[in-house]
Amino acid sequence: MSTIHSLSGPGQPVVCRTSTPHVLEIELNRPAARNAINDEVAQLLASCLEEFDRDPELRVAVVSGRGSGFCAGLDLKAFLAGETGMHTERGFAGLTSKPPLKPVIAAVEGFALAGGLEIALACDLIVAASDAKLGIPEVQRGLVADGGALLHLSRRVPYQLAMKLALTGEPISGEDALRAGLVGYSVPPGSAVDRARDIAERIARNAPLAVQATKQILVEGRDWSLQESWRMQDQIARPVWSSRDAEEGARAFAERRLPDYSGT
Repeated sequence: MSTIHSLSGPGQPVVCRTSTPHVLEIELNRPAARNAINDEVAQLLASCLEEFDRDPELRVAVVSGRGSGFCAGLDLKAFLAGETGMHTERGFAGLTSKPPLKPVIAAVEGFALAGGLEIALACDLIVAASDAKLGIPEVQRGLVADGGALLHLSRRVPYQLAMKLALTGEPISGEDALRAGLVGYSVPPGSAVDRARDIAERIARNAPLAVQATKQILVEGRDWSLQESWRMQDQIARPVWSSRDAEEGARAFAERRLPDYSGT
């Protein structure tokens, strides 16, 4: 039995299921604990993401939270008992320091706070309800947002906003986050998951090798020097140009039909 199917039970703190043949849905399922992250959740989420990367049929993942919000970050009760919510290879929540190779979309309703925002920032796209609260209040709890937020924010939003979020610990709304470029979509409350599914299905229709290569260049290219950027981009893109999917895309265009991509 695959990891995906073994984590499909409704009683699991992480529920992984396929909504369409190519889209994986991952739901944080601890609503009574505001979907906070403990060691068990981190291990389960990491296992699900590893299976996601291995399964050639899965092309895009959507991460959401059950109940009133996305995720409130580290489970502080578990923290007091010695838990960190860390995975040895993938970092906090089994995601933040080693995201999947394939695209991941965060669907945020209610709140994404502290490590919850760090989970969202580790995803490639964020769909947030307009009234959702996004923030990193770690300094208010005597902690540091070192699960990726301080690294991502300085690259994604203006310096003053990054400092405001980090030093005050006060959140901003999903609507304000869209204006700042922190999220990709701001949608009416209650519709974030549906919108994320629509986006995931649109991405999944594209050629999977091309999508993965495109994500890799965008993510890794931020750290390339000007001299090495063209060489590194060519190494990643060249195999895509000689793939069967490239031939299928061109043939489908010429024949005026939808392409049937195989990921090869």
